[in-house]
Amino acid sequence: MSGIRIRAAVVAALLLLPLVGSAQIVNRLQVDPDLFDRYAYGRMQLFNAKNLPLADSLYQVGESRRDDRLKCLALSLEFPVYFAEGEYDRMDGAVSEIKQLLADKPKYKPFLYSVVHEYCQYLMHAGRVSDAMLEARALERDATEAGNALGKMYSYRIVGLIQSYRSNSHLAIQNYLNAARFCKEARAEQELPNLYILIAQEYIQQGEFDKAVAYCDNAEEYQEYFPTLRLKVQMTRGYLYNAEGDYEALRQCYETIVANPLYTVQVEADDRYELDVCYLRSRRLFEQALAAADSISVPRTRHTLKQGIYADRHAWDAAYSELNRLMDVKDSIYIKVQNEDMAILDAEMNNAELRAEAERQEARHREAAERLRHQHQYTILLSFLAMFAVAFFSILISQWHLRETLEALKQQNNQSVLHRQAYQRALDAKEAENAMKVKILQNRKSSTIKL
Repeated sequence: MSGIRIRAAVVAALLLLPLVGSAQIVNRLQVDPDLFDRYAYGRMQLFNAKNLPLADSLYQVGESRRDDRLKCLALSLEFPVYFAEGEYDRMDGAVSEIKQLLADKPKYKPFLYSVVHEYCQYLMHAGRVSDAMLEARALERDATEAGNALGKMYSYRIVGLIQSYRSNSHLAIQNYLNAARFCKEARAEQELPNLYILIAQEYIQQGEFDKAVAYCDNAEEYQEYFPTLRLKVQMTRGYLYNAEGDYEALRQCYETIVANPLYTVQVEADDRYELDVCYLRSRRLFEQALAAADSISVPRTRHTLKQGIYADRHAWDAAYSELNRLMDVKDSIYIKVQNEDMAILDAEMNNAELRAEAERQEARHREAAERLRHQHQYTILLSFLAMFAVAFFSILISQWHLRETLEALKQQNNQSVLHRQAYQRALDAKEAENAMKVKILQNRKSSTIKL
């Protein structure tokens, strides 16, 4: 496997760290504290290949003690590393073994549910959306039969993430709200702030800014207990200010975020680039914004942001091209999964709303494409009118210059005629004067002869 593929997988996985939650590092299997400390250390470096030897040592202890709980801890350290390395068959095998080991141990269901929740996220980011949906629905059924609210919370959150991945904001919010309800029922309040942030982000996508603000406020109430939430809430507010067009608030928020020394440590690179694009667009630094957008590894996000930047610049051809690329990406995702999970989606409790949301998404995409097309046509029309106006005014100016020239020539010609007429009159007067002089001379000669 190439290094590029490994790095891409790790980048995708790191995006999920905030969603895994602190509840993962809890001694839910009630193992020996010393052994659990070794496990917790491994969870703190989730995707590190060094976890494999650690997991192997824990598994061997479990074998020697005939303790399936230690085997499960070991396997739960292995499958995130397999995900990061693209070893998906081994990842599937590790999770499958955990399921088998805990199948007849209802007491340890919370650990199993947290493992399946994490596994579903990896499936989704590996492009296996249908598999993630199957796992989430199986988790929901099992949790319902067991009367376990925590399992229901995990299942609804996974379905919400899948609907968000498919740009179905309405359904994502519904599932996140159900997850929050079961989260409270399970008394797992430590999971609530992340759910509130996810809900706020979906409301931003829908343009319901008041609701987004309310859920940001709800998440902020937990900052005293979970300090790492601060950056996530601030970034969500930054996206909110950008969507509202409040660029001064965005500037202040952005400067606060990037000044935080934990920003580059806790926030994944793609998320930093996306925030950079929002800030640079608000400052109309379009070339820098395009450079930041090109650095984003996820094609869908990259094309979405670049389409907006080109539209800001009134570069409608480029914006339309990016929109087409974005639609190609979304179509490929849809075509890839539609046959596989149609039966699953038909069985969902909100299937009718799913179809309605899909129709709304399609209508929005058509409107966006039509708007860009009209803007492109409008730009062409304006360009034509501008060219016509330039040509028309050039002709008018030429005609004016021609009339001025003709008038000057006419006046010059009139002056010449007047000069010729005056000259002719002077000649006529001179001839008359000469004739008179000749006549006088002749008269004088005649008088002399007579004398």
